[in-house]
Amino acid sequence: MKMRVVALAVALVCTMAPLNAQSHQQWRDSLDVLNGMIARFPRSTDLRLKKAAVNIELNQWEYAIEEYGRVLELNPKNLAALYFRAYANHHLRHYDLAKNDYETFLSLQPKHFEAQLGLAMVKRNMGRKTDALDELNRLVQLFPDSVYAYVARAGYEGELGQYEVALFDWDEAIRRQPMNADIVASKVDLLIGLKRYDEAWAELEAAMKRGIPRMALREWIDKCK
Repeated sequence: MKMRVVALAVALVCTMAPLNAQSHQQWRDSLDVLNGMIARFPRSTDLRLKKAAVNIELNQWEYAIEEYGRVLELNPKNLAALYFRAYANHHLRHYDLAKNDYETFLSLQPKHFEAQLGLAMVKRNMGRKTDALDELNRLVQLFPDSVYAYVARAGYEGELGQYEVALFDWDEAIRRQPMNADIVASKVDLLIGLKRYDEAWAELEAAMKRGIPRMALREWIDKCK
């Protein structure tokens, strides 16, 4: 369960990333076109951002980072370049660099869900537990209606062994999305891990009464038997 929750949080960090269904060759062709246009218009930040996005699609992370750097040389406050350079550095585990860009981004646009979550995940990966939890607390404060703010914090609290507050946050997430089987399963998984089987079964029964299909919870029902 722990890794599934962390994976969800990391996926949320990436929600701004450009994702389009093109073949590798089509991306290569797009890159050739963009390189030609940039040669003609070297100060176009729009073209450079598009090129960096294609670099990411081609897994050319270092090239993307270089391109975002060139955009920031032209415009040091370009939010897209700051965010995606942080995203790319995070992917490459260049955590100090990612942290710096997320912090700069948030100084310019404080209320931004993905950047705030990204900063929390970077600090988690750096082993800065207290700082990471502080960032997740800030995420919940900034976005009190967001189910995923509670999901991210609950998952990390579970990692830290703070089980009661994690269960509270899972409850808050369930209250906001009562029909989300994955969130119910995450809370139940934690209860099962704590050997609190009666509570886990009660949570499953309540979820099924709300209308979540039994099959969606089959794995956890079996674990409670």
